Amino acid sequence: MLALPVFLVAGFPLGGWGLAAVLWAAGEVLGFWLARLPIGADHLGFSGLAALAHSFRGIGVMIVLLVVTVANRDVGIAAVVVYALAYSLSLGVSLVEYFSGEKVG
Repeated sequence: MLALPVFLVAGFPLGGWGLAAVLWAAGEVLGFWLARLPIGADHLGFSGLAALAHSFRGIGVMIVLLVVTVANRDVGIAAVVVYALAYSLSLGVSLVEYFSGEKVG
């Protein structure tokens, strides 16, 4: 969402921003659904499903971005840049939240 004004001003293809936004939203919805699954020793099936889905989530995004980049270089590169920046920002926020959280034990 933050990159949309930059795309509009710079004249980058909006398809790249849209693709990255859709992939990001789909990944977040999948992550939310996976977080609600019961996991642990008592639920090995769900634990395996969650592990595989988390692994293929990143692989699936990369495959889509690769195919789009091969088909339309400008849109694909724009989508890769936006997705990488969004992922990096999310990771940074998660790390700050984790390390600034309350100490347990």
